[in-house]
Amino acid sequence: MAKPYLQCHRRFKNGKDHCYWSIAEKVRTHRGWVQRHLMYLGEINDSQKSAWTKLIDVFDTDRQQTTELALYPADRIVPEHASAYAVQVQLDQFELRRPRQWGACWVGCQLWDELELDEFWKDRLTDSREGTNWRHVLETLSIYRLIDPGSEWRLHRQWFKNSAMADLLEEDFSLAQKDNLYRCLDKVLEHREALFGHLRKRWEDLFGVKFEVLLYDLTSTYFESDPPFAEGDKRQYGYSRDKRSDCVQVVIALVVTPEGFPLAYEVMAGNTSDRTTLRGFLERIEKLHGKAERIWVMDRGIPTEEVLAEMRASDPPIHYLVGTPKGRLSRYEQQLLERPWQVVRDGVKVKLLAQDQEVYVLAQSTDRVSKERSMRQRQLKGLMARLKELQQMKLTRDQLLLKLGAAKARFPAGWRVVQTQVPKEGQEINASTFTFQLRKDKLRAVRRREGRYLLRSNLSQEDPAKLWQFYIQLTQVEAAFKDLKDDLSLRPIFHQLERRIEAHIFVAFIAYCLHVSLRARLKRFAPGLTPRSVLEKFAAMQMLDVHFPTRDGRELIFCRYTQPEKDHKLILAQLGWDLPPQSPPRISHNGQLLDD
Repeated sequence: MAKPYLQCHRRFKNGKDHCYWSIAEKVRTHRGWVQRHLMYLGEINDSQKSAWTKLIDVFDTDRQQTTELALYPADRIVPEHASAYAVQVQLDQFELRRPRQWGACWVGCQLWDELELDEFWKDRLTDSREGTNWRHVLETLSIYRLIDPGSEWRLHRQWFKNSAMADLLEEDFSLAQKDNLYRCLDKVLEHREALFGHLRKRWEDLFGVKFEVLLYDLTSTYFESDPPFAEGDKRQYGYSRDKRSDCVQVVIALVVTPEGFPLAYEVMAGNTSDRTTLRGFLERIEKLHGKAERIWVMDRGIPTEEVLAEMRASDPPIHYLVGTPKGRLSRYEQQLLERPWQVVRDGVKVKLLAQDQEVYVLAQSTDRVSKERSMRQRQLKGLMARLKELQQMKLTRDQLLLKLGAAKARFPAGWRVVQTQVPKEGQEINASTFTFQLRKDKLRAVRRREGRYLLRSNLSQEDPAKLWQFYIQLTQVEAAFKDLKDDLSLRPIFHQLERRIEAHIFVAFIAYCLHVSLRARLKRFAPGLTPRSVLEKFAAMQMLDVHFPTRDGRELIFCRYTQPEKDHKLILAQLGWDLPPQSPPRISHNGQLLDD
């Protein structure tokens, strides 16, 4: 193989020339040299490019190797000076046993140590009288949720024995006993508030995170459990963001920084209204981290006018930036028309309108205009095709109305700009009694508002570009919910006890903290690398037990992880991590294994 090299892939998009980088190498085959892709890096700047190039050159040098002097092949004579400590190994009879996933588990343990979670839990989760290390049980639950999320039963039955967690924690299978996993869940929830404070300090120390701007949003997660439940249980039917209105759910409120670092969360009843949650969270953050002039960024529908008035009147003032319903845009549209546009970045411009103690920000994005327009065009095209099909069908009036209702649900954006006329009772359905046409006046009004949204804030002195940037960062909360639900498989939840449901969410929160820590480290070097892609790469590193029978009837056992590939070495060097030394061999004696 030739040494790896950086390769540029160019793409022209939105009027700009983008350069995406990857690491590749040339591999010689019977058909000649072919290119093998090692790692995707995304768009990187010149300094990052130089760092990766330097690493690639470093890893092309010769590697030093060490040899064992106390081991001798069975067909060789042992030297007299080594007869006291030599072992003659039958090399032709070795066996490889118990392959298990090691690399991703080791990455999870590294992240756990960097957040100093073992230190945090040391005095809070003391060992049981039977010797169960609850800290290791919680670490296993969290890393399992990070790497290959599933149920506690699956961890007990399958995952633990196929992973190297026992080797990394110097434990055995007793750690993953089913009862231990569930009993651990019962012990951790009371320390949630203390963990929030600990993580904030670690975010500051590791990544220099500031907490002046906080992003707040809510989501829901559902359960595979059947009501009725006890009075006051949080599992309730409500508005489901997962499109599972048939299942009971809980509502999760989350506060993160603009960089995506989670600060706190709360689990509430599934029928909780978004508008009733903000006041309690303001008090919680103030209690945890003291009073400060923070900026809260929220989506529309969360704050009430009463809570916003309290935020304006508080001492020190609590600043906010919140989206508004589209109806409020109509109220101020005439006044905003008279205001000039201010360009905040390429393709984005804003207008400001001061009102009492607030300022309204009308933002328009060219990319958002294109997105909304293409979505509406697809909806219109699909709706028109469906209406033409209905014109040709032999239907009763009731059947037609039902199918029109289904078309409205399927194409809501298109339906708003189309006018239909249905036949009267008893009339035959044909092209003259069932008609439809595009409402051009409505379409013109909709097109005028495409790509526009109205924000309101009490930050009257702030730069409009900064206000817009704050609001765009709300996507970090949405990304956090997406990671929790998809990457970490928060849903569905199969626990039947409410306290374990909350503990399950707590473990998922810890796993998300590990995920965010890895993402923040990777972001410095290559935005194209994601935590999931790194975990999948390192999952290829296996641990095996290599058994060598000896001439005296014993077995020499080497517990070894496989050597890292080139892409592993590149990532390790950028993260500043060193792989641990291989564990010392063991030798059996009368059926017992002894440390060498």
